[in-house]
Amino acid sequence: MPLRLILDTNIWLDWLVFDDQGIAPIKAAVGSGQAEISIDAACEQELVRVLAYPLPKKTLDAASQAACLAECRRLTQMAKTGERESGKAGERDCGRLPVCRDPSDQKFLEFARDCRADFLVTKDLALLALARRTIQRVPFRIVTPQQFTDALKSTI
Repeated sequence: MPLRLILDTNIWLDWLVFDDQGIAPIKAAVGSGQAEISIDAACEQELVRVLAYPLPKKTLDAASQAACLAECRRLTQMAKTGERESGKAGERDCGRLPVCRDPSDQKFLEFARDCRADFLVTKDLALLALARRTIQRVPFRIVTPQQFTDALKSTI
């Protein structure tokens, strides 16, 4: 069964816009079927909004923004807002989550919980700080791309 990933917006930018080699192992895991990416409408809307910003070293025209969004949609499984997978007894606790100090990041935590993600991959400092403080309270791992790569290597 593939690992289920949630990527925050900055990871999507690294994938779709900047072709950051630090996420090459994530691309390879998705390409080989070891991992799959889920997204919901709220996370996708944030990506759409950020793609329209003047980005460092690159501003995307409307056609480039549309191409990035199309690639994201090709790579992901879209979940309906509020969709939760039904859990079986003994599976991960999907209870309350800690509150992120950046309210715009809370949606990633909630979606990762609701779709029973294995990993939320991020470079966001607020999310990473939350991961260090509340490791026992989240039913998924909050990791950097490198930490995901390390975890992937340990499962092989």
